[in-house]
Amino acid sequence: MDAAELSRAAHDAAWSMPLAEINPADPELFRTDSWAPYFARLRAEDPVHWAVSPVKDIGGYWSVTRYDDIMAVDTNHEAFSSEPTIVLPDPAEDFTLPMFIAMDPPKHDVQRKTVSPIVAGGNLRNMEATIRRRAGEILDTCPIGETFDWVDKVSIELTTMTLATLFDFPWEDRRKLTRWSDVATATPDSGVFSTTDPDAAEAERRAELFECVDYFMRLWNERVNAPPTFDLISMLAHGESTRDMDRMEYLGNLVLLIVGGNDTTRNTISGSVLALSQNPEQDRRLRENPALIPAMVSETIRWQTPLAYMRRTAVRDVELGGKTIRAGDKVAMWYVSGNRDETVIERPDEYLIERPDVRRHLAFGFGIHRCVGNRLAELQLKIIWEEILKRFPRIEVVGPPRRVPSAFVKGYEYLPVLIPTRN
Repeated sequence: MDAAELSRAAHDAAWSMPLAEINPADPELFRTDSWAPYFARLRAEDPVHWAVSPVKDIGGYWSVTRYDDIMAVDTNHEAFSSEPTIVLPDPAEDFTLPMFIAMDPPKHDVQRKTVSPIVAGGNLRNMEATIRRRAGEILDTCPIGETFDWVDKVSIELTTMTLATLFDFPWEDRRKLTRWSDVATATPDSGVFSTTDPDAAEAERRAELFECVDYFMRLWNERVNAPPTFDLISMLAHGESTRDMDRMEYLGNLVLLIVGGNDTTRNTISGSVLALSQNPEQDRRLRENPALIPAMVSETIRWQTPLAYMRRTAVRDVELGGKTIRAGDKVAMWYVSGNRDETVIERPDEYLIERPDVRRHLAFGFGIHRCVGNRLAELQLKIIWEEILKRFPRIEVVGPPRRVPSAFVKGYEYLPVLIPTRN
């Protein structure tokens, strides 16, 4: 089937399925890019929807799919806790990774404050020239006239370089950060592990994450015994609220910073190439008017929504959308659905870089847990496209992308592109 036939088939399946059977956390919906009609139906018919996942450590959960309802949950941390985790699967009792995004005040606030200076405006201005130089060097090594993988060649490389700078991580080992990011969020059938057996894949995941924390413990020990420097490891090692973290809490915060600094930006960089390829009129407007790059960046972040949801846990009974959410219930705020809510965003399924209120999206979250690195993500996207437009009149997507089989990380494993030779 071609793309139009696949879209019609997904629409028909979504609207004919019994409502109670819709499980939007099914990774297959995202691997096959068939998620949109399921969320459209939930927004229309059951915007606060009780779903049951067959995955044993997920079970039942509430799906919140409308923009305003998501905002109501995201900005009410007193009723909806980020503890014990921000993903639907419950943490294993013998492998819990505390991290500040999965904490409530006051601990959340002081740990977040420890690392936030590195992504504040002053430091971003200091980093801009370095990011631009690296972006240019990456793009200048892209082959012309032959197919290559944009995800690996450009998106992963730029974001991993930036992340290595933030950690002051050994440069020659920077791709370890990419691997640990993938391992942290992968499902057993993702192809990341050597097996699809859930127990064996989980054992591999733990082993690699222990390798991660062991590596970072060496860097911690070096920096805790040296004067403070302006990198994330030194900040954590010397921070009043973080210097006494145990090994698992250190690992948890490392996973948060690695995934947040890697997956989200790299998938939006790849998504921007795909979106502009699928919307040639928008590509033409961008190239005719590069001043539209900041708006294009915001529209791509909305259109891509690189993290599809965040979980909260109700701490008391709450009424939402005519439903009673009980204390202890899991709640998934589906940012990917709120960013397509037709009652708030006009023509939400279209990619429009001149959209009014283009920054009005949910992809970074709201409230106390709004993405701490959102401006760094936007900066990398802005720079890479400024450098692309200087070099390449066109980037052609020459085959279907291979998407991450995950309901949490909405991204790409592979995107084949070709930069044509100049006429």
